[in-house]
Amino acid sequence: MQGQLRREPLTFAIETECAHCGRPIHIEMDSELRYSVLEQDAAPLVFAPLVDFDRLKDPSIIDAF
Repeated sequence: MQGQLRREPLTFAIETECAHCGRPIHIEMDSELRYSVLEQDAAPLVFAPLVDFDRLKDPSIIDAF
């Protein structure tokens, strides 16, 4: 998202863990929202919250959740 706003190609790595079993998960993503999961047997669920910014009273979507 930030890469789209700045019109710059960005790439980043996410290091997290499975909420169910605690195994590490490594995800790479770019500014075009293309991603890959480095663990071949992992299939993480990813979601994007739908936010009505006209009605959002919190300072950010992070505060709303």
